[in-house]
Amino acid sequence: MNPIVAGVVLKQDGKYLLVQEKQPKVYGLWNLPAGHVDQGETIEAAAVREAKEEVGLDVELIGKIDIFQDPVTMSTKHAFEAKIIGGQLKFPEDEILDARWFSFEEIQNMKDQLRSNWIFDSITMLENNK
Repeated sequence: MNPIVAGVVLKQDGKYLLVQEKQPKVYGLWNLPAGHVDQGETIEAAAVREAKEEVGLDVELIGKIDIFQDPVTMSTKHAFEAKIIGGQLKFPEDEILDARWFSFEEIQNMKDQLRSNWIFDSITMLENNK
């Protein structure tokens, strides 16, 4: 069974929050705050939980951006637009190297440093709707 991933796109002051991966296969690559949906958990609840676990922020989902399906062997990724409603930016150093805010232009220039296409696609869709 392919895992289901839920992630949030957080935009504040014209910048987007990304986390830098520490896992061996994706070390140093940037990702959205995202992770696998647990058994019995809704996709929306997973997105909110992952934001809290990965960046220490309490978020409220605004809406679904899209669903991204990589090749059949990969996971289905659900991207949500979210807003920060509490918490403080901090990350688990055993999982994440860094968490930083980037402008859309900066993200465009670092596409090769993103973990997967869905990150750029999610952010682009949000940019184009505003």
